[in-house]
Amino acid sequence: MLKNIRFLIFIAFCTVCIHTMAQTQILEPIKWKFSISEKGEIQAKASIDKGWHLYDFGLPEGGPISTEMRIVQITGAKAVGKPFANKKATQAYDASFDMQLRWFEKEVVLSQKIVLSDKDKFSVKGEMEFMACDDEKCLPPETVSFEFKKSDLPASLMVETKEAAEQNNEAASTANPHLPDSQSPEILTEGDKEVSKDSSIEDVATADAKDLWTPVIEELSQFGKTGFSGAQSSWWIILLSGFIGGFIALLTPCVWPMIPMTVSFFLKRSKSNRKKAITDALTYGMSIIVIYLALGLLITAVFGASALNDLSTSALFNLIFFALLVLFAVSFFGAFELSLPASWTTKLDSKADSTTGLLSIFFMAFTLVLVSFSCTGPIVGTLLVEAASMGNMIGPAIGMFGFALALSIPFALFAIFPSWLQNLPKSGGWLNSVKVVLGFLELALALKFLSVADLAYGWRILDRETFLALWIIIFAMLGFYLLGKIKFSHDSELKYVSVPRLFLAMVSLSFAIYMVPGLWGAPLKAISAFSPPLTTQDFSLYKGEVLPKTHDYETGMAMAAKENKPVLLDFTGYGCVNCRKMEAAVWTDPRVKQIIDNQYILISLYVDDKTKLPAEIQIEEFGKKRTLKTVGDKWSYLQRSKFGTNAQPFYLLLDNKAQPLNKSYAYKEDIEAYIQFLREGIDNYNRR
Repeated sequence: MLKNIRFLIFIAFCTVCIHTMAQTQILEPIKWKFSISEKGEIQAKASIDKGWHLYDFGLPEGGPISTEMRIVQITGAKAVGKPFANKKATQAYDASFDMQLRWFEKEVVLSQKIVLSDKDKFSVKGEMEFMACDDEKCLPPETVSFEFKKSDLPASLMVETKEAAEQNNEAASTANPHLPDSQSPEILTEGDKEVSKDSSIEDVATADAKDLWTPVIEELSQFGKTGFSGAQSSWWIILLSGFIGGFIALLTPCVWPMIPMTVSFFLKRSKSNRKKAITDALTYGMSIIVIYLALGLLITAVFGASALNDLSTSALFNLIFFALLVLFAVSFFGAFELSLPASWTTKLDSKADSTTGLLSIFFMAFTLVLVSFSCTGPIVGTLLVEAASMGNMIGPAIGMFGFALALSIPFALFAIFPSWLQNLPKSGGWLNSVKVVLGFLELALALKFLSVADLAYGWRILDRETFLALWIIIFAMLGFYLLGKIKFSHDSELKYVSVPRLFLAMVSLSFAIYMVPGLWGAPLKAISAFSPPLTTQDFSLYKGEVLPKTHDYETGMAMAAKENKPVLLDFTGYGCVNCRKMEAAVWTDPRVKQIIDNQYILISLYVDDKTKLPAEIQIEEFGKKRTLKTVGDKWSYLQRSKFGTNAQPFYLLLDNKAQPLNKSYAYKEDIEAYIQFLREGIDNYNRR
């Protein structure tokens, strides 16, 4: 016992060390401090570390990301003119970008002039987008937000008259003599008006932005059907997952011992009539399928397919499911026993005895479902969540059908061929080992649910390297358990390691070692569907991932028009398993990466992003009024209203007027087909 405790402490210490080493690699060479001056200027003071520099506003195309100061929302005031710096930027030739560039070093104050119109209603939200470089490397572009309210205004700052505002406007237009007007970025505001809770998409958008939201469902259909039916592919995956889940549940201590007991019961009931015995056993198997199928349809009918999809990325739901899976895992390890009240199964047993015919068999099947709950519950629950994420009614039903089919087949087969029962392995210690193995797997799966909530809400408590470190420990400990190096109180004595246990231990330990390079950024395509994306990794040596230019639709379309490039619009989700598979298996191919990086503007829109919108948006859909509260709501509505679908992943190629260039593409891990999809879009864009 003492050795086991020491081993666990050592593993935990290694995990902390790994995460600490990764965290020390975080670079933050620029620190920002925001304030409002007595002159009525929003000031962003940048303190720049030695050896680093911050780029100026309005750099030429083809170079690094220019610094931008954006006013996202403003009330009781108006932004006047363009942002400016308090000193002249250093200008020099940069060999890395092969052009003349301008940047600031040590310290600079960037300002935006505002004019007060109503001091009591004053509020402003904005953001700074910037990029930091030194002589050897550049960090990815970053965005920091700022927000001010009435209480942040200097006491001496007063509401300005119309004449003073006009003078300030003229002065602000030439406030930065170091920056040519042709290179100055315009401040992005929402029409210089307050955005109220009752705003609509049309109210917030400019005239050009309205065109970006115009539906193109008919135009898209003219190119033909989607390049591949991701939904149908997912149905097969859900069916297979359900079948495998049912087979695993079959090997648990709750279900396995019931096979000979139940089959013997049926044979005794119809001892004189073998045909009736077989018919009853088949009916029993069908009853199991009907019960689980009804369970899947009932849950979907109560909550709704789309509600279940939203629920699957809800922080509360994922945290509850995470806690439940951990609870089940601890139970599987033998800490305590989880079971439904005995009175429930007793009542069903009495019903089965007091009734006859099909109803009696149905009650017996229901008894099996309740008795096996402590082992099948986490498997069924996980399956329902994954199936519901498809966003339609049929997903959970298909998953439950696959699960029940695998669970019912043995009962029917052993009833038809009762002599097989003699060769059936007896219940014993091996069943407990199966339960413990399931406990380790449930513990690993629990982290997936915690990760979904963590990504959707941007908590950053379970970044990729932390997730991988925990999985490495879990699967390494599973391997040691199978070898008999870790024992629980209720385990039978392991006199020797059987061949199946040896091979399973080799698989588990090999899997743990396979994940180790991921701590330094290896893509790990085999588990890309479960682990957080590479973008959450603090330290990565891997440079092959494809990163979007932006996560905002309108911003990305403006970038595409400016650079005269088509758009690859990617509707994705933090909880989308198939999205991660496509990104790891297809996007990382060098040919695909080259096309996307160089010939397209990639816009990734997360439909389950829980970030609150600056102002809620009222829309009308299918005759009902709805409120879009989060960024994910907005992009999900865009996908439904403009393109007529709500499945992810969903890829579209658009021209600069947001018109389709090719048929859409869904989930299919076919690199050649995806390359053809991209090239056809480029050809059609060039023709236009």
